[in-house]
Order: sequence, then C-alpha cells, then structure tokens
Amino acid sequence: MAKIFTTEITSDNLLSDNPIHQRLYKAYVAALPYIKGDVLEVGCGEGRGLDLIIPKASSFTAVDKIESALTKLRVKYPDGKFLSMNIPPLAQLADNSYDVLVTFQVIEHIENDALFLKELHRVLKPGGIALVTTPNRKMSLTRNPWHVREYLAAELKQLAEKYFASVEMKGITGNEKVMAYYQENKKSVEKITSFDVLNLQYRLPASWLRIPYEIMNRWNRNKLQHQDQGLVKEIHHADYLETAQADDALDLFMICRK
Repeated sequence: MAKIFTTEITSDNLLSDNPIHQRLYKAYVAALPYIKGDVLEVGCGEGRGLDLIIPKASSFTAVDKIESALTKLRVKYPDGKFLSMNIPPLAQLADNSYDVLVTFQVIEHIENDALFLKELHRVLKPGGIALVTTPNRKMSLTRNPWHVREYLAAELKQLAEKYFASVEMKGITGNEKVMAYYQENKKSVEKITSFDVLNLQYRLPASWLRIPYEIMNRWNRNKLQHQDQGLVKEIHHADYLETAQADDALDLFMICRK
C-alpha cells in the first residue's frame, strides 16, 4: 500500500526526511520514563514510536483520522486498539480512562485548542499525565499552512494551566550537528522566501499555500540532502536533546498532570 507521508507528516524511509523524522521520534524516547498502565495516543499517524511505547503499556489505545493508517496498525499491533475519529472531542473515549496520554505534533493542527486540552484532561485518570509536543514558534522558519497556529512556550503553558493541576514546560533541542542542519535549512528557506516581496505567505488563505508549500519544502529537503548527504544521513534521535530551556528549543515538550 502507498505511504501517506507528506513533508508535513514526514517519512521514516526517505533520506531527505531523516533529520525531521529523528526529531519527531525523539519525543517518544523522551516519553518512555512516563509510560505505564493504560496509555492513549491522540494522533498516532502511521505509528512512528509505537514499538517503544506499547511494550511498556498495560493497554494501548490510539486515535487518528486517517483510517488507512489505522488499518495497517491494527495488523501490526493486534493487542492495541485503534479508533478512527475527527478530534476534538474524543467522543468515543470515556472519562477517567488512561494513566498516560501522548499527543505529539497535533495541537498545532487543532482549531479549538482549548477544547482539545479539555478533552485530554477529561479522559485521563486522576493523577494521570499528558505529554504534548508542538513546534516552538520562535524557531519556525516560515508559515506552515498545515498549522492552525503555533505557540511560544509561555502561551501554551498558560493555556494548559486552565485545565491541568500542574504544567511543566520543557523542550527538545539539538546538538551541534542538528543545529548545523537547522542553519543550512534556515539559509535555504530565507532564499526562497526572499522572492515573496508581497508577504503572501501570511496574507493568503492557508488552503491556497499547501500545494506550493509541499513542492518547495520537498525540493528544499532534497537539495539539503544532496548538498551535504553525510549530515542529513547521520543525524540520529540521540542528537536531539531534552532541555529545561523551552524558550529556545526546536519543539516544546509539555508535561501536564491531572
């Protein structure tokens, strides 16, 4: 079956996607110390980190809107439960059901982010933990038309504190190898966006920008791969680092306790 990956979802098979894939995979590695009991993933996609999480869970449930991805996951992980739904709300899930919830790179796609966080809180057991990652807007290089919004650390923490008893904001950053790739990517993106003299990326509707964004993003990743294949190929999730300094991290990593 064909893969569903775009540059937004990111492939674990395409070499040009490797730095981003490893960055996203790092969230699952960072989550491992928290994984126990009944676990829920909201927005599992094609199951990037399930090989890590499922063995540590007493039970595992995942939700996503892409039924074709869930069909494959049901075969690969027969002990898991995979539900198709558009979120929020988490309509098929009962109150106080899960010890740990992970939702990585999802909230930036959600129109009603307040309801999303409220629903995460609802389905957690008392004392449960929700782990949330999302891009740090401070480190974004251009508008992403697939995202409804992006957050600074303080903004997301303030929103989550309306629903959770405690919120700890951390981040995922990179070592020198990762940041060298980031700087090369930044220079390349700046060259591309220099042609946008009318600042259309922020003025046009997001739906108009998705196809050109996809084309240019794929072209740019391929260019960076051919420009320095060693760097692109060699980046590993161990090159991404957890940090308490969320303000300057590549991704925010938020720990919410009910």
